[in-house]
Amino acid sequence: MEKRTFKRFLSDNSIWGFAFGYFACYIPYSLLTKIMSKGLLPSLHGTSLDGFVILPVVAVATLLTMIVVISLLGWWKYATHSTVFGLSLPHPTKWTSLSGFFTSLIIGTTTLAYTFENVSIVMAMLLMRGGVLIIGPIVDASTKRTVRWFSWAGFAGAWLALLLGVLDAKSFRIPLLLGLVILTYIFSYFMRFQFMSRNAKSDKKDVNLRYFVEETMVSTPMLVIILGIFALLKGKIGADVRMGWTMHWNQPYLWALFLIGAMSQGTGFFGTLVFLDKNENTYCIPVNRASSVLAGVIASLVLAMFPRQRPPATPEFIGASLMIVAIIFLSIPPLLQAKKKRV
Repeated sequence: MEKRTFKRFLSDNSIWGFAFGYFACYIPYSLLTKIMSKGLLPSLHGTSLDGFVILPVVAVATLLTMIVVISLLGWWKYATHSTVFGLSLPHPTKWTSLSGFFTSLIIGTTTLAYTFENVSIVMAMLLMRGGVLIIGPIVDASTKRTVRWFSWAGFAGAWLALLLGVLDAKSFRIPLLLGLVILTYIFSYFMRFQFMSRNAKSDKKDVNLRYFVEETMVSTPMLVIILGIFALLKGKIGADVRMGWTMHWNQPYLWALFLIGAMSQGTGFFGTLVFLDKNENTYCIPVNRASSVLAGVIASLVLAMFPRQRPPATPEFIGASLMIVAIIFLSIPPLLQAKKKRV
């Protein structure tokens, strides 16, 4: 394959490289979040940490990672700029600001979903991913994007895998707070996809990177601000958030919270680039969701190595296999089409 053709091949199929990055970051992110919420890290001495206690430090780590990564990549140049007192400063637009706000809710609710007692990594993932999968065709229809046959096939396979896990959990009961977290997560994704589909998902690199940088520069600071406001609330949530802002900084497990935040930003970085691919949402969303579910199964297997922890149930393994089939349906037809174009 000549050099120019190889570069075009990589460009046309970059979504799969981003999906792998998303998968690689999601394993430690989901695993460590569950370990901290269960108190399994030795330095916790068996003390479990509630989700709102974990979030403040994780949010700060996510923010710092975002600044470092975008600066190292030199991507600030892609954002909209205005001159203030002689300085050219990057800033978001109205639509990327709104998208960033909803993305901040996604970041927070994703971490929270993995901290509920008696809710496994895979089950939390099934609940979140199932809802977002439904969104894909709806957003494509509302934004008038053509959905190709293999996108529908991949969508159906991914949805069947998720449905299998939920239906198998006969005794599973969703706590009220988890239900609110999942609903917030799904609604936030719906709004985010609306803004993204209308203002990005282009075959022009500059357009996608502008959207990515502007959305990201809003979402991570916004999450820190929201948690600052939550600290003023009365009741358990407010008390947990205040504890999260004050109790961790001199603790030996602080590194784990920072790593969760860094990996959270990693999933956001690669996951957003998957969503921004020019293909329809019914194609991009299953690629993203399948990657994370497979990562969740692997994280669950690693978690099962800890004392008194159980491995994923058989249906969860079957679901992972169906995810692989869905990925095959999604990957082969585009590769064949690209090959025909090169001939």
